[in-house]
Amino acid sequence: VAVPVLPRRDIALRPSPPRPSLRPLGVSRTSTDGIKSLRLITAVKTPYLPDGRFDLEAYDSLINTQINGGAEGVIVGGTTGEGHLMSWDEHIMLIGHTVNCFGANIKVIGNTGSNSTREAVHATEQGFAVGMHAALHVNPYYGKTSTEGLISHFKEVLPMGPTIIYNVPSRTSQDIPPPVIEALSCYSNMAGVKECVGHERVKCYTDKGITIWSGNDDECHDSRWKYGATGVISVASNLVPGLMHSLMFEGENAALNEKLLPLMKWLFCEPNPIGLNTALAQLGVVRPVFRLPYTPLPLEKRVEFVRIVEAIGRENFVGQKEAQVLDDDDFVLISRY
Repeated sequence: VAVPVLPRRDIALRPSPPRPSLRPLGVSRTSTDGIKSLRLITAVKTPYLPDGRFDLEAYDSLINTQINGGAEGVIVGGTTGEGHLMSWDEHIMLIGHTVNCFGANIKVIGNTGSNSTREAVHATEQGFAVGMHAALHVNPYYGKTSTEGLISHFKEVLPMGPTIIYNVPSRTSQDIPPPVIEALSCYSNMAGVKECVGHERVKCYTDKGITIWSGNDDECHDSRWKYGATGVISVASNLVPGLMHSLMFEGENAALNEKLLPLMKWLFCEPNPIGLNTALAQLGVVRPVFRLPYTPLPLEKRVEFVRIVEAIGRENFVGQKEAQVLDDDDFVLISRY
């Protein structure tokens, strides 16, 4: 059977629209000076659904609360945000989500550090590709390296964009000594250091013009006003962002600092983020879901938290519900997600 041949119709082909120019992989569009000026950066909590997946609705509410409370930046997937309990896919997705939804109103600093230089490089490339404003990098932990190895590790990630180096020997079991930071300070992308060693180390750097954020809430007031720190990367600001903003912006305030110290000490009575996770659940702003190995603080500590809220004033804390003492059975512990 002959197949009829349809008459040909000329189709006017329109040229394809020009493709948007893409930033080279791993190149930041934020200036390092724009990061150096931040005074209050919150190491934000990652909330979960009962099956262990991210609760993005609760997360978005937390970020909005930070913006409204005066935080200028957030660390996404840091220790507090439990980046070490995420897959890299989850991690980069959460960084990208934060940038897309909130990046116009707050600086997004992705924790893309690793004890593997290869992983740190790859994750940082991905983080900047999805738009993060800066990277947070810890020194290699467990598989510790030499001083020269530390410098070489950080040199591999510094060219990609603004970088905050994180020194927390209590977790990594290795201090980043001043000669390492001084050797890296000549890099234009070196934004500064989140320093947890104490006031004297802070002053050592600030005297040399190196930007420092206190990594210890209970020391941040004095580090800021007496030792030259630019500000704080805070856990407590998850709970009281407005008061932490006042502590960093409004001059020395020993009375406010003294008022907040019981909360700060309570938050770290067990390794972070156990206290914060418990507190946010008791305030009703996140579900009481924990990814193991984290478990809630014991009952007596949960009772103590409610008393701390009453002493500081419920109006200063995030959320709208009254603080309550949760029972053990209220918490959900997840090992597979």
